Amino acid sequence: MKTQRVLTGITTSGTPHLGNYVGAIRPTVRASRLAEVESFYFLADYHALIKVGEPARVQRSTLEIAATWLACGLDPERVTFYRQSDIPEIPELTWLLTCVTGKGLLNRAHAYKASVDKNTATGEEPDAGVTAGLFMYPVLMAADILMFNAHQVPVGRDQIQHIEMARDIAASFNHLYGEHFTLPEAAIEEHVATLPGLDGRKMSKSYDNTIPLFAPREQLRKLIMGIVTDSRAPGEPKSTEGSALFQLYQAFATPEETMALAKAYADGIAWGDAKLRVFERLDQEIAPMRQVYDELIQDPARIEQILLAGARKARAIATPFTARLREAVGLRRLDSAQAVVRQTKSSKASAPAFKQYRESDGLFYFKLLDAAGQLLLQSKGFASPREAGQAIARLQQLGSGALETLQPQLEPAADSGALAQALAHFQSVEG
Repeated sequence: MKTQRVLTGITTSGTPHLGNYVGAIRPTVRASRLAEVESFYFLADYHALIKVGEPARVQRSTLEIAATWLACGLDPERVTFYRQSDIPEIPELTWLLTCVTGKGLLNRAHAYKASVDKNTATGEEPDAGVTAGLFMYPVLMAADILMFNAHQVPVGRDQIQHIEMARDIAASFNHLYGEHFTLPEAAIEEHVATLPGLDGRKMSKSYDNTIPLFAPREQLRKLIMGIVTDSRAPGEPKSTEGSALFQLYQAFATPEETMALAKAYADGIAWGDAKLRVFERLDQEIAPMRQVYDELIQDPARIEQILLAGARKARAIATPFTARLREAVGLRRLDSAQAVVRQTKSSKASAPAFKQYRESDGLFYFKLLDAAGQLLLQSKGFASPREAGQAIARLQQLGSGALETLQPQLEPAADSGALAQALAHFQSVEG
């Protein structure tokens, strides 16, 4: 099977809670064990600086989230697990991408628009309190993804726009400097549970209704016993629909266990007994991980060494890739200037060019660009690079004569005259 690169990051701005575990940590750790997946996991501490002005909190959150992922079964030998700020190539790539990103694209980002709308509603200046970090957040996120040419990025629906923006930014760079970036896809988990918090609303730090994932056993028990329920008395049938307690249990229990609790609801189980059953089931899964977490959190030097090892693994990819990007945009040694001049003259003389690349769907594509970089012809997907290369060879040898037989696999993007002229160039070179 084809290897897919999957990248996931968590912002280091708080303590992981049960909602993070069920919605993000548990499913991504499971996915990291798949043979056909190459996984990248990172602690997004640069992102934390956008919304957290407390250095100690960023540091503590970085420790807690790293320990959480490791305690939940993430294997740093199997995946690439690193801290964002340990990869200096990421902020450099952010700048390269900034230089090809339109301000209009960033103006449409949801977080920025929400801030502007809030200011407008309260009579403030539109950009009051808006930092350049908030405005540029989508470019930094694009750099995180594109640095490792991730095929898929697991995100919630509220993050889909950022993946679409990363695709737009990558396409702009590719158009100007050649095919360097894979266009990423958002991976939406339709069946990932969204946990209710202590008050029944979605578990969120914003609502201050979270249950810390690795709270001590007695604290976990106390928090679950405090979950809001209705006033139905023991012996009175209770509904599972809309029950925060039942939803919490369901996220951890087997289907058989869930059915048993549903029957107990119908039979009128007392709320206290139901809460105790929920607590015991959650603690059954969490307790072994809590023990590992407690050991890790007391040994930050060990976590630091794991992250530094992950950074070395990540930089083995990022450093040579960034060198190629620097070369592509013209950040080159001056003693190679003559070669650059000769290359530029040669490029202008050669006019059109075919560009072959692989997309995130695993298929191989090519496009024909004129001397100015305008798209003349776009292929559909081929199963192998050889098939794509054979189609290119036929177009180069037969010119317009190959268009009819290849027509089902091609999408002309220019008038027939310009396309024919470009194809004739290759025939003349062949001749």
